[in-house]
Amino acid sequence: MSPRTKWAKRLATRRPPASGRKPTDRISARDGSMTVDELQTFHRQFQPLFQRREQRAWSLLALRLCGQLSNLERKTIEPMVLSLLGADPNAIRGMQQFIGQGEWDSAPLMLHAQDLVSAWLGEEDGVVIVDGSGFPKQGSHSVGVAHQYCGALGKIANCQEGVFLVYANRRGYAFVDERLYVPEEWFKDESRKRRKTCRMPETLTFHTEPELGLEMITALVERNVLPFRWVTCDEKYGKIPAFLEGIAALDKWYLAEVPADTRVWLRTPAIEPPEPGLLGRPRIYPRVKRTALPPLELRALMTQLS
Repeated sequence: MSPRTKWAKRLATRRPPASGRKPTDRISARDGSMTVDELQTFHRQFQPLFQRREQRAWSLLALRLCGQLSNLERKTIEPMVLSLLGADPNAIRGMQQFIGQGEWDSAPLMLHAQDLVSAWLGEEDGVVIVDGSGFPKQGSHSVGVAHQYCGALGKIANCQEGVFLVYANRRGYAFVDERLYVPEEWFKDESRKRRKTCRMPETLTFHTEPELGLEMITALVERNVLPFRWVTCDEKYGKIPAFLEGIAALDKWYLAEVPADTRVWLRTPAIEPPEPGLLGRPRIYPRVKRTALPPLELRALMTQLS
């Protein structure tokens, strides 16, 4: 197949951007060179956190590869290193060892990134956005991979799922934390061998995506470095009362999407306190009075308002 045919085939199969809009400008060679310079300047902020010189070098290469900025069809280590450094087997093995086997703690890097975001963007009315994102996978050996909804594809597919925090305000936006979501099936007895092969920590336990999101937001509040007032999320998180109650308990405000069939009252209904029942065991929780008006589905309420 000729290079021209390969290029035409790639154009025919390329998916449009999520916005549905075509790009307005082309990136010039000068733009690319300036981006590399900016990445290298950014990387210097983190160099002291790597104990070994080799780790600092590989981490810089990994950032340039982040590789995911390339137009390669397969964005795994080997093709990305080949595209940047050429046919160098030692470089491929070195990068694979750094990413897959090297022992270095990522937590200090994330904490330092939060410090930088606070210094560059921090404002008291900042917004923390919590959301998930899927990464399509072909095999079954990546940690947490499963047949689940993948936002990148817009359908159920074999993928990994991550939960991310993004800080945003009028001055800009940046990622400030992340967690890998590991599906519940990975913690079953029949998955023990796969967990061992992937070297998952024995202490790791199952957490839902909203639980991971609340865990990260709580850590931000307790660390008290990055100022923010608001938390926003889609219905995956907004439909979980425990998540919203957790945000409120942190003295933060939230704007959350909820499913259209969520039932609400326009005014707080009358509540009956716990009391002994006429028959059977006493009632230990409050409940809405039987004479109260029934709640309305949000979609029905929106129809009335329009």
